[in-house]
Amino acid sequence: MNPLAGDGRRCVVAIDAGTTGVRSRAIFPGANSPGARDVIASYREFTQHYPDNGWVEHDADEIWRAAVATLADVIRSVGAECVAAIGITNQRETVLAWNRDTGIPYGTAIVWQDRRTAERCDQLFAEGALPLVRETTGLVLDPYFSASKMEWLLTNRDIPRDATLALGTIDSWLVWKLTGGAAHVTDPSNASRTMLFDIRSLQWSRPLCDLFDIPMNALPEVRPSSGRFGVTAASAGVPAGIPISGIAGDQQAALFGQACFSPGMAKNTYGTGSFVLLNVGDTCPQPAEGMLTTVAWTLADGPHAEHKVTYALEGAIFVTGAAVQWLRDGLQVIESAAEVGPLAATVADSGGVYIVPAFTGLGSPWWDPYARGTIVGITRGSTKAHLARAVVEAMAYQTRDAVDAMSTAAGVQIADLRVDGGASAMDSMLQMQADQLGVTVRRPVDQETTALGAAYLAGLAEGVWPSLAAIAAEWTVDAVFEPEPDRTFTDLAHATWQRAVACSRDWIQH
Repeated sequence: MNPLAGDGRRCVVAIDAGTTGVRSRAIFPGANSPGARDVIASYREFTQHYPDNGWVEHDADEIWRAAVATLADVIRSVGAECVAAIGITNQRETVLAWNRDTGIPYGTAIVWQDRRTAERCDQLFAEGALPLVRETTGLVLDPYFSASKMEWLLTNRDIPRDATLALGTIDSWLVWKLTGGAAHVTDPSNASRTMLFDIRSLQWSRPLCDLFDIPMNALPEVRPSSGRFGVTAASAGVPAGIPISGIAGDQQAALFGQACFSPGMAKNTYGTGSFVLLNVGDTCPQPAEGMLTTVAWTLADGPHAEHKVTYALEGAIFVTGAAVQWLRDGLQVIESAAEVGPLAATVADSGGVYIVPAFTGLGSPWWDPYARGTIVGITRGSTKAHLARAVVEAMAYQTRDAVDAMSTAAGVQIADLRVDGGASAMDSMLQMQADQLGVTVRRPVDQETTALGAAYLAGLAEGVWPSLAAIAAEWTVDAVFEPEPDRTFTDLAHATWQRAVACSRDWIQH
């Protein structure tokens, strides 16, 4: 008999489908309380494909196999009878097309990092499309978002535009597979990243679908982030009948998982890239220079109606953790990602070396798809420790750039920053971050907040957590980093960083 089954406690299993792998995890109420059970989770990596310069692709079937394998592992560990719901969080702008009848994808998925449609975005800008995009979606004309990727798929692959066509982000693909093809759905947090979604009416935009020549009937139905999307089918390879009740894009899920439920609360996730989100409440703000406006989440009608729609400002940084992977795999400076912090700590500073990791362009607040990675300040005395330190410092500098622009746009100074993601384990980096921002940085006990957010959204819908207040009570601080009061050195270092950024800008001729 499963020792975890039958103990009267319900859990939610979160599927966190990231950029390099899928992790499924059981989330129990009171997980941070004394005597809480061990983490029950399973993880599988999947392959990154780089078929051309600036192109990044994934095999959607490989993502599905990783998702169902990890989900099945966790369900076996906790017992199917203990699983109240499944929540899904995902890499957001990645898109694919598949056949509804056969379930076969039309080739690979195009990943959010992919830059192949940069020239198409330039063309649309020249044609005057930016005001429509900004006002309707809160986004900018950039190949980062899904619409131009969808257009490229339909233009360059032999894909029939008929009733069998399904277009969607990774959450839609996973729900479709889990429900045995019964549900082609998404939530507003993911839909708002496609550049096809009206974030005020919370509906697909006919003018934008026409602009990109996207058939609206191929897009998923948009439902509240917290609410019933469907139930698992026996054909999915997991027990049938489990509700799928929460979906959010990874960064919005992290904001929810950090319990940033009130306007003015902010978080930063240090993952492959970094994403700073600021809760701005239930009124959609006007577009702000250098920032994205996005739907944070929507909750179904009911006891949480006062929080039905929540918006966020977002600063998107394309490369942070990916720069650590580059040190490991590209330069072979380190053997594992965990070595970067200790190596960086062996030197007092970067020795004047600055690395701008614009490997796929620059995001907020620059939005320059033609920027490329730059290393400046190298001398004969520069060592691998200085390179490691420069990569770590770049995480803090890029976050400051985004937060400064966000504070200006919102008209308020962020009081503090809640952090998560792999690099948030580095105390030295978080101290740099506090110093650069001039605000307190707080790291929670449980740093897997994307998974927490997906679980909380699903559990809220199914009554595992009765209220937002009950979820907020789960948040527990692990460490607090206070800024140094003297900003002389930090401001000088940041000014030099911005000189390095200027060197990387508009590097690719176009």
